[in-house]
Amino acid sequence: MAAVMLQGTGSDVGKSVLVAGLCRALANRGLRVLPFKPQNMSNNAAVTVDGGEIGRAQALQALAARAEPHTDMNPVLLKPQADRTSQLVVHGRVRGTLGSSNFREQRRRLLPDVLQSWKRLRGRCDIVVVEGAGSPAEINLREGDIANMGFARAAGVPVALVGDIDRGGVIASLVGTRAVISPEDAAMVRGFIVNKFRGDPALFADGYAAIEERTGWRGFGLIPWLPAVARLPSEDAVVLEQHRARDRGRVLVACPMLPRIANFDDLDPLKAEPEVELAMIAPGTPLPAEAGLIVIPGSKATIADMAFMRAQGWDIDILAHHRRGGMILGICGGYQMLGRTIHDPLGIEGLSSLADGLGLLDAETVLSEHKVLGTVSGTALDQPFQGYEMHMGTSRRAEGARPFAVLENGRCDGMISADGKVMGTYCHGLLASGPLRQALLRRIGARGSGTDHRHVVETALEELSTDLERFMDIDGLLTVARENT
Repeated sequence: MAAVMLQGTGSDVGKSVLVAGLCRALANRGLRVLPFKPQNMSNNAAVTVDGGEIGRAQALQALAARAEPHTDMNPVLLKPQADRTSQLVVHGRVRGTLGSSNFREQRRRLLPDVLQSWKRLRGRCDIVVVEGAGSPAEINLREGDIANMGFARAAGVPVALVGDIDRGGVIASLVGTRAVISPEDAAMVRGFIVNKFRGDPALFADGYAAIEERTGWRGFGLIPWLPAVARLPSEDAVVLEQHRARDRGRVLVACPMLPRIANFDDLDPLKAEPEVELAMIAPGTPLPAEAGLIVIPGSKATIADMAFMRAQGWDIDILAHHRRGGMILGICGGYQMLGRTIHDPLGIEGLSSLADGLGLLDAETVLSEHKVLGTVSGTALDQPFQGYEMHMGTSRRAEGARPFAVLENGRCDGMISADGKVMGTYCHGLLASGPLRQALLRRIGARGSGTDHRHVVETALEELSTDLERFMDIDGLLTVARENT
């Protein structure tokens, strides 16, 4: 079984997308390929075929590999809840929390769990494409590492290092990584990839050669800025943009950027709509009065984000929007915020607490230790949809209240106000359904394309694969990947 690992000189250098594109390229060559990320930190997660959860990027990579997402693809997932605390998910199931005080000690104990998943996964395919996390140059975190070189050396997986030229200093970041990591770690690196290049490649020929000369590593490609990437879901909140100037004739959808925003790829189908301008509203900025729809997204810490929303004055903006007859959609944590109260009796999100919601839906939420995970399908706004649930807690509607969705198993989900203007749901991913999205957008004066967003993603993956075949030395990576077979 072959394997290769893409590590980065830093976060957001494009590792996740390159792994996805490489998975699709290798699958198109007829190889059985699977993705793997030993440790991920993200509040964007996906439900797996075995009933657990993994990072959203690994689910996209599984789709690229034409495989069902499985918990073995991301055995350790950290979901930040507060500045110094993360929920720990191992093999798809919650295993307590990690704080800054016990992170290093606990992390090293997770390596056997990582290697357990690794051994199972490698037996089911021809090649595994592995994604690192952060950077191996963070030598202050090297002891006990399971995300980068700690895993690569334990599993004997060769590494290609990815640098981002768009942010500047790519020569220094690649050469500097070679300089600061240990000789044993450097020996795992077989080459490098320069990502996100703009302009004439000839202008960087000398720089590319300089990296090869100063590191002793071979180059596996100079990858240009690829248009297909913009149509793929992103895992990191750093890519969220503030409100841009709205084109005439387009309706505005506004979403507040909560500190613990989760599963914000729910909004990608709206962002892709030609008649929609999606505005991610940064702290310190009021929600725009001209918005036709306000979406309150998922949250990893609902009560804390509700308090943050009030501190920003966004609650006032939302209530004013409602008085003007505007539409509001709350997804998961956003649904909980739309209700009357949010009760955390067990201190799931920190200390035991009770908080008032926005009071726009007659529902009460109680958080609990049990996490609901699973795929769902049903009907909402008289249209079919498929999605998934991922939440801790239940929301009880007032007697006689109208549910937002009816699921195929007969269970009702969420709530919609009597006037149809305020909607809440626990179902993630439902906006990928073209007909449902059309029905929602008609309510704010937009037509909606009716396109299934999954088709948009699939087309982007094929385009990405074609581009990598052109700009990446995939044959060279395959030769390196087969070194440990």
